Amino acid sequence: MAYKSLAECVYDLEKHGYLIRIKEEVDPYLEMAAIHLRIYENRGPAILFENIKGSPFPAVSNLFGTLERSKFIFRDTLPKVQQLVSLRNDPMKALKNPFKYAGSALSALSALPLKTPSAKNRFLKTSISKLPQIVNWPMDGGPFVTMPQVYTEDVTKPGVMNSNLGMYRIQLGGNDYIQDKEIGLHYQIHRGIGVHQSKANAVGEPLKVSIFVGGPPSHPLAAVMPLPEGLSELTFAGALGNRRFRYFYDDEGFCISADADFIITGMVYPNENKPEGPFGDHLGYYSLTHPFPLMKVHNVYHKKDAIWSFTVVGRPPQEDTSFGALIHEITGSAIPQEIHGLKEVNAVDAAGVHPLLFAIGSERYTPYLKERKPQEILTIANHILGKNQLSLAKYLFIAAREDNEDLTTHNIADFLQHILERIDFKTDLHFYTNTTIDTLDYSGDGLNSGSKVVFAAAGNKKRTLWDKFPEGLKLPEHFKNATIAIPGVFAIQTQKYQSAEKTAAEIATLNIALMDTDLTGLPLIVLSDDANFTAENINNLVWVTFTRSNPAADIYGVNDFIVNKHWGCKGSLIIDARKKPHHAPELIKSAPVEIKINEMAKEGTSLFGII
Repeated sequence: MAYKSLAECVYDLEKHGYLIRIKEEVDPYLEMAAIHLRIYENRGPAILFENIKGSPFPAVSNLFGTLERSKFIFRDTLPKVQQLVSLRNDPMKALKNPFKYAGSALSALSALPLKTPSAKNRFLKTSISKLPQIVNWPMDGGPFVTMPQVYTEDVTKPGVMNSNLGMYRIQLGGNDYIQDKEIGLHYQIHRGIGVHQSKANAVGEPLKVSIFVGGPPSHPLAAVMPLPEGLSELTFAGALGNRRFRYFYDDEGFCISADADFIITGMVYPNENKPEGPFGDHLGYYSLTHPFPLMKVHNVYHKKDAIWSFTVVGRPPQEDTSFGALIHEITGSAIPQEIHGLKEVNAVDAAGVHPLLFAIGSERYTPYLKERKPQEILTIANHILGKNQLSLAKYLFIAAREDNEDLTTHNIADFLQHILERIDFKTDLHFYTNTTIDTLDYSGDGLNSGSKVVFAAAGNKKRTLWDKFPEGLKLPEHFKNATIAIPGVFAIQTQKYQSAEKTAAEIATLNIALMDTDLTGLPLIVLSDDANFTAENINNLVWVTFTRSNPAADIYGVNDFIVNKHWGCKGSLIIDARKKPHHAPELIKSAPVEIKINEMAKEGTSLFGII
């Protein structure tokens, strides 16, 4: 649909039964987020909060809460945009089938940004403190913008066609920010805005930043899309929304999205930072307080019928999970086309996305051998770990497609079992130590600092995985509640983590106890604080295992060894997935707020029958 505004989208969703209104006054401190989480967990509708305590503006969330709803929103444009992205990845398609792709070039041209100076008259001014001050989690450092479109331009090549539109969280208040005059921007230097800031710093100029909130739903989606090089986010927004991205410049030279509901403008000056955070993040933990760029606010604009747009970030699955599913619908096999021999790759949402990747690649290097072994897939693994956001991964499990053409990375348990049936822990683990990981991941020993490991498996099955314990298995003192999580993987509960030295001693004790025990069918042992929780379901297993461990520090093995600087083990692999003192706290809902939400769901209320 060619929505001209967020309001048009809201009314269209309501008309078709995809949205509910909450008329009761709701507190933006925890309550709005709690309602959103309950409704999302029940695969419920989008939510329009009409009466927000402390703000004159309504707010909408959960727009993209299901893939079905997202596809409904873009029902008229998805095929066209899929074609456009496909052509950017493989321009030869147009030459091979010119009639099929004849309209794609026209689509891109008709989606070019459109300057509309007359739109200036549609905007009024407000202040940061009058915006909905939404706080999602009890330990958050203040209210955050969670669905922003952050716009910057290249100071060396100004103009909208060299701009960046990205989604980076914005802290509106709290900490040391001067209310209504300063806000915080959280982004890494390698992102588009970071490149622009580096160029501005190099010439000693402040970076002009415009933050858009709301507008047609194609705009926030464009801000998170992993677009092919050279395809502008503004052009993509125009193509996806079937409406050109309209903009103008205000009297101070800031670019303004003419269709946005709210715009915050301001300057980021060289080397001016303030503490930002904590913030409940998508790994299921808080990202802690760290210095991030400070933005000095110039103006806050809004349309007359403005609707604030937000989402809630937390342990997956969340609305950004559905966002990711829609992105996959659009981009399809874009990444495999860029890496020769890669069939598919999946950033596992249940493990917080960035910590864990599954991949399938071709293994054709040694066709003359009776038994395949990982070679080509190791080359592919190096490509993956050097690719954009995929480079943030800590664990990469990669299989050879020739071993099972029907294997998919999207069935977590089946894929893990396929790897564990074939991997040789003496040769097939490959570590990258003292490297970078996701800034939001605190499993390493410093900010943005940790390690990576590749689990590579190719060839015939080496073992049959057990779904029950061998009789007579005895564990040392402090190791208890041994529970089979999935065939081949068992979780063991042990005492609270104390130190690396203490852990080494514990592992040595476990190693001695198990080194003469036949555990052929149980190749992976996960140490955890709560074995029953870890083994309860596959989502818990991968979340605990891969968000609470740093490969180089937390992987051990029964009968381990080092040969030519290569680490391996002859028995089961052990991953210590207990909470460590340097880890960030996990996200826990507010019990009093949950009780209040239960009251709000009684008969006669807006939430009755919804949660």
